Amino acid sequence: MKKKIIATLLAATMALSLTACGSGGDSSSSSNGSSTTQSSSGGTDSTSVSSGSGEATGNVESPVAGKKIAYIMLMSPATIFQMWSDSFTETAEKLGMTADTFFCADNAEQWQTRIEQCAAAGYDGLMVSHGGQEYAWDFLSGILEQYPDLKIVTFDTPFKDANGETAKIEGVTQFFQRDAGFAADLLEYLMSLPENAEKVAAGEPLNILQVQQGAGYNSPFDRRQEGYQPYEDEGKIVTVERIAPTDDQNATQSMRDVMTATLAKYSDDEIDGIWCCYDAYAQGVYQALSEQGRDIPMVSVDISNEDIQFMQEEGSQWKACATTNWTLNGEFACRILALELANQYEDIAAASCYYEDIGAWLEIPSSIITQEQVTSQDGITIENVGEVADESYSDTSWMPTCDWMVELLGR
Repeated sequence: MKKKIIATLLAATMALSLTACGSGGDSSSSSNGSSTTQSSSGGTDSTSVSSGSGEATGNVESPVAGKKIAYIMLMSPATIFQMWSDSFTETAEKLGMTADTFFCADNAEQWQTRIEQCAAAGYDGLMVSHGGQEYAWDFLSGILEQYPDLKIVTFDTPFKDANGETAKIEGVTQFFQRDAGFAADLLEYLMSLPENAEKVAAGEPLNILQVQQGAGYNSPFDRRQEGYQPYEDEGKIVTVERIAPTDDQNATQSMRDVMTATLAKYSDDEIDGIWCCYDAYAQGVYQALSEQGRDIPMVSVDISNEDIQFMQEEGSQWKACATTNWTLNGEFACRILALELANQYEDIAAASCYYEDIGAWLEIPSSIITQEQVTSQDGITIENVGEVADESYSDTSWMPTCDWMVELLGR
């Protein structure tokens, strides 16, 4: 059944530009081979990663064989984005395409320049990630006017027109993480903890310290608030205070300082859980809790190897992360772009994660990774966490597909 949401929710949740999808992690290049290239804007931090031969597998002809595509990421190559890149290029190879990846060192000008360069170089399709809503709609609209045969898919890139109104671009599919689901899943997890069972059974609200920026800080955070707010409205939780870093350029250390000051105002029994909208913030929260020996459970959105290491420490109060599977995210992105290239938009719309009321909008389902899971066996990292995660983490039933994709990709 297609998901339905109202237009007012869309308007409320698409704000500002950069996302908070994953902090921390190693900046590394693909094992497929990479070279650092210089953009015309003068930057030297873009990394180009080639997928290799571009030969399809399977016994069916690929309608996208021979196409050249690219994944253009605004940010630097953290581990989760490298996982995405590797999966994206591997999927492209299986479909008979060649793919390159370009990381743009958090530089919006470099991101736009790289898109212009790829369009001019004759790429058939572009998967572009993390564009800011203050420029993405106008910029990408201009690119497609100049290169009408180019196909574009966007991740975590809201569109606003010159009047600040939510906009669409014909033929461009947008997708996001299910941010509201992250928020709700984490609150449900806090409510399931044994230490909170008595209050929940008695119908009493949990006292939650919320680590979250205010409205309008960025689009993903606003969407996460959409999942948090109903629990407050329905009396399931009480937000004792909302806190956030005071220095966005040094978010983890700033959050550590803010959390230390906040803890001085509360005893452990006055806070039933700490809900963090972003793991870079959560790392600072965890450090403050550990330094003061406080016994308050905390949960966060996003995941990295550093998060997992903190969760694995003896006596850790970091109980869970809400995330998506970053390897599957890369495959998902490539599937959407391939279907656009084959002009099979109906197969994109047939995916269970497609939002019909919005149109050309999909959301990747969320999963919970718990402390119990990452400590259940030695050597668990973000790369192999699927070995201990719930089945939902590796589920692919929500992905768009078609007959030739099943033949070439096996599902």
